[in-house]
Amino acid sequence: MSRRRKLTQDELNLWRRVADTTEKLAPAKADVDLPPEMPKPQIIPTPKTPIPALPQRQKPYAPAISFDLADQLEHRLETAPIRMDHKAFKRMKRGKLKPEGRIDLHGMTLDRAHPALIRFILTSAASGKRLVLVITGKGKDRDDYDPIPTRRGVLRHQVPHWMTIPPLVSHIIQFTPAHISHGGEGAYYVYLKRQR
Repeated sequence: MSRRRKLTQDELNLWRRVADTTEKLAPAKADVDLPPEMPKPQIIPTPKTPIPALPQRQKPYAPAISFDLADQLEHRLETAPIRMDHKAFKRMKRGKLKPEGRIDLHGMTLDRAHPALIRFILTSAASGKRLVLVITGKGKDRDDYDPIPTRRGVLRHQVPHWMTIPPLVSHIIQFTPAHISHGGEGAYYVYLKRQR
């Protein structure tokens, strides 16, 4: 491709004279309102001073909250203080003591199991029994996929709570998970106070 050469001054003058003698081929159109020229955008310079750093976010004081109570239950029962005779407690944990009464709660709903447990413990304490067995069951896996998850073994986790509130707490010395021969994780030994 060849380079375009620059026109000399004489050639430019000649071209202007020829261009002045010519007429436009198309007649002039009526004046049309053209939109005004848009102003060029202004570029705002960046500030020379540095922007101060944002303060570090402080963590609000809040105690650690755990919403999974399933793991805490076993830990809480294992670390509970022993309030009965240590030898009897060891024999009870090994399944050597025979329960004098038992109640089977599994299969019941919470609203049926709570009054049944209260009635059983109060009746057993009134009749002078010392060691009773409360069977809750281990709980079953649920097949339904609800938007609100349901804990496995609701009774197994609720019964220890019921034993720590009135009216049962005043009749119970100790409760602990049962030996495997009496139901294991799905049952509790409840050692009752002697009636006077």
